[in-house]
Amino acid sequence: MLFSEKLRKEADEIYQGIFRHPFVEGLGKGDLDPESIIHYVKADFEYLNAFMNIYGLAIAKSTRREDMAYFHEQIAFVLNGEIHPHNNLCRVAGVAYDDLKGFPLPPTADHYVSHMKSTALTGSMGEILAALLPCPWTYYEIGKYLMETVQPKPDHPFYEWITFYAEDEVGQITNELRRRLDTWAKGVGPDELEKAKVAFLKSCQLEYRFWDMAITKEIWPFSVEQEVTTS
Repeated sequence: MLFSEKLRKEADEIYQGIFRHPFVEGLGKGDLDPESIIHYVKADFEYLNAFMNIYGLAIAKSTRREDMAYFHEQIAFVLNGEIHPHNNLCRVAGVAYDDLKGFPLPPTADHYVSHMKSTALTGSMGEILAALLPCPWTYYEIGKYLMETVQPKPDHPFYEWITFYAEDEVGQITNELRRRLDTWAKGVGPDELEKAKVAFLKSCQLEYRFWDMAITKEIWPFSVEQEVTTS
């Protein structure tokens, strides 16, 4: 069994919890609180800025131009691709996308970003790949799950969101990250594999909590000014 297959097996309870999460169920039913959508988009915009930062750190740790080019391409995908599902959410919520940019990260999203940045700064390339992988992988599986269970038609409120993440392009991104992680795993010992597993599972847990954060509209306990530092 490949390393990524073992990781997916260990994380299955989390994945199943994500499929059953109220926010994901709301996407499928076409019924979500607009304020939860807005809270999600605000956080996800800054989270994706941080995600691109992690790809940049991966470039800095790369020794081959092929790897540098790969991570550069992933930055371009986030910049130019992920705006489409965000725009779908904003239309449903009745708000302009530009009005949701530049807000401080809520606690859970801030924790997720800190986890990824710490892993990228101090971990191996395998740990970086493992920490990044749950984002595209869980979204791809969510998209496929909703396509199978809901079978949305073009008039579904979240049709664009669901079809975007169920598309082969997101699957290819997931599979390429998996391939790179599996290749790395073949050349390292058990201690390094364990560190990568911990990074992967923590990201999976935080993917679940990210959806939770949107439903609960999570905020910091005290209202103090914060600067956005992820971009």
